[in-house]
Amino acid sequence: MSTSPETTTAGVETGRGRTVAVSLSRRSAFVDGMRAAVDALVDETARLYLEDDVPWVVGYSGGKDSTAVLQLVWLAISQIPAEQRHKTVHVITTDTLVENPIVAAWVSRSLDVLGETAEAQGLPIEPHRLTPAVEDSFWVNLIGRGYPAPRPKFRWCTERLKIKPSNTFIRSVVRSHGEAILVLGVRKAESQARAKTMAAAAAAGRVRDRLSPNVSLPNSLVYSPIEDWTNDDVWTFLMQVDNPWGYSNRDLLTLYQGASSDGECPLVVDSTTPSCGSSRFGCWTCTLVDQDKSMTAMITNDADKEWMSPLLELRNALDLGDDRNLRDFRRMNGSVQLYGPDQQPIHDQQPIHGPYLQSARHDWLRRLLAAQTEIRQYGPENVRDIELITMAELEEIRRIWVVDKHEFEDALPRIYEQATGQPYTGPELSERLALGRTEVEILAELCGDDRLHFEMVRELLDVEQRHRLKVRRSGLFGALESALSKGFYDDAEDAAARARRRKAVLAGEVDALDPLDVADGWVQRSDEHTDGAAE
Repeated sequence: MSTSPETTTAGVETGRGRTVAVSLSRRSAFVDGMRAAVDALVDETARLYLEDDVPWVVGYSGGKDSTAVLQLVWLAISQIPAEQRHKTVHVITTDTLVENPIVAAWVSRSLDVLGETAEAQGLPIEPHRLTPAVEDSFWVNLIGRGYPAPRPKFRWCTERLKIKPSNTFIRSVVRSHGEAILVLGVRKAESQARAKTMAAAAAAGRVRDRLSPNVSLPNSLVYSPIEDWTNDDVWTFLMQVDNPWGYSNRDLLTLYQGASSDGECPLVVDSTTPSCGSSRFGCWTCTLVDQDKSMTAMITNDADKEWMSPLLELRNALDLGDDRNLRDFRRMNGSVQLYGPDQQPIHDQQPIHGPYLQSARHDWLRRLLAAQTEIRQYGPENVRDIELITMAELEEIRRIWVVDKHEFEDALPRIYEQATGQPYTGPELSERLALGRTEVEILAELCGDDRLHFEMVRELLDVEQRHRLKVRRSGLFGALESALSKGFYDDAEDAAARARRRKAVLAGEVDALDPLDVADGWVQRSDEHTDGAAE
């Protein structure tokens, strides 16, 4: 298949056992002029809107692509007679609660203006700001549960922060109406991976004109009106067509310009010239990239945005190449698991590190609250009430520490007061705790440097306290055994050695059993024989 210099070819798996060659064009969609292309898309969008009663859900991030799509939808609905605007267009934006605060403020204000203008114009457009459930938030998982900062191989954040809130909303629309149409600003020119995904969806078959099935959400279809637009097409449209809800597209361009490393939008003269506005915004805590280029550029390019420096410093602190010294040698469930290449001898394999240690979680909370306090004190007037972590998140972190992790010293209020200089307004928990703060300090002193011993005794006391007043104390012995099995080791090396030995037993490399393997239940003895069973 021959291609021009402006196209590339990729093989796309259709899901039907065959691969098709797809041309991924980098040519402008405006070859016959921008106005003609836009008018055709507006007419198409209006026609699709009138075809049925299925509600639309427009994904809006405040960025250039979603803004362009929303403008097209707005222009299309505006030209439809009022009596025919028979179904709602839901505009949803997902606020992860750790978005770049400049962008978050921009999007929040845009939603407000959008809603007011739609109501004034009599358009059935409803904005919705979605947030993750408190138990799914970034800080509850990192500081509360101790999940390490996200990595490509442990990307726990995207599903919780972005996908679940939007999918929950879309499913609610589907339950109410039987179906939903998603209008998205995805473009083939974003990347080859994006182009291949969209081409595969098209190859699988359009179920209606211009609508593709959504493989992840049943009873939902996808409409991508600008799928063939280039980056420059998007900016041309935004700069030449006024924003219909009264927000400034030129301010949006300035936002992108400020997030570019050189602070300039070059004149595009040929295919080798980088286009303006290719910057991407996201979570300021993101450690899935080597560095936060957009926030770094904002701080560098604009003295008025230097107040974000504490955020960048905290983000860089989270992005450790090797954070094993901050993490438990046990997994979240208390087990010790080994890793190593397939051919590596068992005795050389090392434990898979688990959640952040209590000391590390305390330190992350202290740093976060210190950053929030510094910005409130020294930042510009419009960020004096910035909330990097909500009270609901703090209370959930506190619950996880005290209830799930048995850390009944209840350190969160003290950390909060030390870091912010303000009293903590959460409820008192002293009546529900196994020991008071003074007693916990005495216990820690008695255990000395033996942190494992301290944690085990603390959990045993907490388990007993919880079962003390129960009429039926079922589950007590199981909970006590769990606490003992997690903490009976001498230290981390002893735990690793025991895990290696058990793995060697399962591999048939060692025959003799350790009496402790029977005592803690890893090996269960019967009258006839002894069986080895991994936890």
